[in-house]
Order: sequence, then structure tokens, then C-alpha cells
Amino acid sequence: MNEVNEIIDISVIRSILPHRYPLLLVDKIEEIKKKESIVGIKNVTINEEFFLGHYPEHPIMPGVLIVEAMAQVSGILIYYSSEEMEGKLPIFTSIDKAKFRTPVKPGDQLRIKVEIVRLRKKIAKVRGEAYVGDDLAAEAEMMFTFEKI
Repeated sequence: MNEVNEIIDISVIRSILPHRYPLLLVDKIEEIKKKESIVGIKNVTINEEFFLGHYPEHPIMPGVLIVEAMAQVSGILIYYSSEEMEGKLPIFTSIDKAKFRTPVKPGDQLRIKVEIVRLRKKIAKVRGEAYVGDDLAAEAEMMFTFEKI
């Protein structure tokens, strides 16, 4: 069976991803279908350090961090989808077709959907979308290679 039924919480996420505060940008995984797709959540709060300078009077989550959140969710999908990921780390190598459509603000919840386009022994290509409610906030195609750790 390809589906992981339980919610993946922050303790499991921290065991998979090497990122830590303030750059760990995934709070939980709600749904995952191995070798297919994943849905992750990032709760955006006013306490995020980047809001101190982006922009103090009109806080908006930087687009580059939305893409980073999509890349982190992608890393979890790749980890669960490839039997060869043990002792390896997906490294974000390229981004294509990135578009930012709706500003992400404090109090928003990013629902990040990623699907695998191609998964091979040494590379992965994914397509990600980040939503606030029903509104598409950002989208991108991303490539990863795998590095031994």
C-alpha cells in the first residue's frame, strides 16, 4: 500500500529533515501517497523572524521561504518514496516555473501540495503548490539530487 495513514508530526519531520528553527518550515504532514503526492502544513505566525524586516508595517512571507517550505515537504515525500534514501539527503538543485499569486500573511495556514513528476535513483523532479484556503499562493517545479550524509 502506498498511503501513509497517520499524520506525520513535527517530531517525525525533525527526524527526516536536517532543518531547525528558524528554517524548519513544515509543521505537519496530513497526507502522503508514496511515489505520488503529499500534503504538508505550515502555520504562519507573526512570531516568525522574517516578519521583523519583511515588512514590519505590512508583513508578508517572503516568496523564497514559501518555495523553501515546498522544498522541505518535497524532501519528506522523496524520503518516503525511495528505498534508496537511507543515509542520503535530497539537495534542492533547481527551480522552474515559479509563480507567486497571493501574499501570505501572519495567521495564514499554508497547505502545501507536492506531486512527483519523476523519481529516479539519483534525481527527483516535483511540482509544488502552496495554498491559503482555496487561494493558490505559489507554485513551482523543483529538482533534487541525493547526497550521502
